[in-house]
Amino acid sequence: MKYWIGVVSRDHIEVGRAGGFIQLCHGKEAPLRRIAAGDRIIFYSPRQSMNAGAPVQAFTAVCEMRPEPVYLADMGNGFTPYRRNTRFLPSGIAPIAPLLNVLSFTRGQRNWGYAFRRGYFQITPADYEAIAAAMGVVKTDRAAA
Repeated sequence: MKYWIGVVSRDHIEVGRAGGFIQLCHGKEAPLRRIAAGDRIIFYSPRQSMNAGAPVQAFTAVCEMRPEPVYLADMGNGFTPYRRNTRFLPSGIAPIAPLLNVLSFTRGQRNWGYAFRRGYFQITPADYEAIAAAMGVVKTDRAAA
């Protein structure tokens, strides 16, 4: 099992939660293919909306990837992003500020937000456990899912 961070606005996370899917990097296919069935992905939302809205700066969802393949979705106006079905785990929201000195990818980084510019990236099991605990995910092993 691998662990990932995905960067998505909060309103897009809620659309995905309602539909049981995720999109990454503005609908690109490759990131979704790199994440295997059973992997966990935690979403960080810098803002409420993609290009505007209030700052959120929090982890807003936790998912376990399903084995279904990546697929195209027609959202209208010529936009057909790639999606992948997922299972959203029960979780709360965890602001990043209390975790900045805990997480390996932000600890000691003055410009901690730089890591999130990639859109998605793999994290260590320890980072996953710290964030999941802050979000109130009760059990994070596969058997609990």
